[in-house]
Amino acid sequence: QVQLQESGGGLVRAGDSLRLSCAASARTFFPYTMGWFRQAPGKEREFVAAITWNDGITYYADSVKGRVTISRDNAKNTVYLQMNSLNSEDTAVYYCAARRGPLSDYGYAYWGQGTQVIVSS
Repeated sequence: QVQLQESGGGLVRAGDSLRLSCAASARTFFPYTMGWFRQAPGKEREFVAAITWNDGITYYADSVKGRVTISRDNAKNTVYLQMNSLNSEDTAVYYCAARRGPLSDYGYAYWGQGTQVIVSS
């Protein structure tokens, strides 16, 4: 149905910036909310940010607010996660996800395979 593919992860230094991309297979994504989640080793998966496809309304976790920007490119069916001032707490596998309906930090039915971000200090 909906296939998601993340890219852009890698090894970076503390203080660096990184932009993750999520390419979606759907021709039209307007009914969906797109989200980014992350899971650090030994920790629970946590919500990072979300954006609605139709109007671009965003929602951020308090832990990343101010350092992270989520955006989307309709022509490319792609969602981005721009991360600045990276620190060791940002080390995790980052997942792109999609859900039908309103902006939320839960209820996502479709998931990508994840892209690894490692921040060295």
